[in-house]
Amino acid sequence: MRTNFGIIQLNIKSKESGSSKERDSQFHCINDMVNVFVRKKQPIISVDTKKKELVGNFRNAGRRWLKKGQAEMVNIYDFEYLAKGKAIPYGIYEIINNNGFVNVGISHDTSEFAVESIRKWWKVLGKKNYPEAKSLLICADGGGSNASRSRLWKYYLQKLTNETKLKITVCHYPPGTSKWNKIEHKMFSFISMNWRGQPLTTYEMIVNLIKGTTTKKGLKISAKIDRKIYKIGKRVSEEEFKKINVQEHEINPKWNYTLSKI
Repeated sequence: MRTNFGIIQLNIKSKESGSSKERDSQFHCINDMVNVFVRKKQPIISVDTKKKELVGNFRNAGRRWLKKGQAEMVNIYDFEYLAKGKAIPYGIYEIINNNGFVNVGISHDTSEFAVESIRKWWKVLGKKNYPEAKSLLICADGGGSNASRSRLWKYYLQKLTNETKLKITVCHYPPGTSKWNKIEHKMFSFISMNWRGQPLTTYEMIVNLIKGTTTKKGLKISAKIDRKIYKIGKRVSEEEFKKINVQEHEINPKWNYTLSKI
């Protein structure tokens, strides 16, 4: 539609923080770090929070095969007050062994929840798969509960480092590149395919559908419900933050750092 002022147009997504040079160097850095950990046979995980889901009789995107006339009836409206709760799946994808773990939270996607999910993965799978591990590489997005600028994320990672005695290295993907995170196309996409068109009526059902997700390449996923209530609004004091034993890397230090035991 034309007017005296021009034509009606849509917004165009183009602004992105971080220069293209930084993004390119960061991908090289992640690739180099992964290769180092592979050679040393140390664990590498890709982490992220999958889309939150309402638990109840709600429409789930996609289609599935059912007998004629047996389509499931679901709520007309996706109002949260009609739900039994919300499911927050925080995933850990183990790159070398093609294994996955999903911690299904019920409250809030906080940094404490993110690190607790990694802790549960270590107890369930990581320690068993890597009994001689001395270090751990985490590849994560730059925002959300595992944000590169989050003090709480580093604070709880330090606690995990102290408990496990693992030296933890974190490499964040640059802004706007989260789809390159391996967990997205190696695990989350297959979970979505497995439960497409199926109302997620209970937490137990969600966990079973996640655990039942497999691929031709042998992906296996473990899953648990995390019923702890994670509080939002927590802060790390300056004194507490100074105690964190974190060493920033020379290349893109805001995105790459290593935490060691205190």
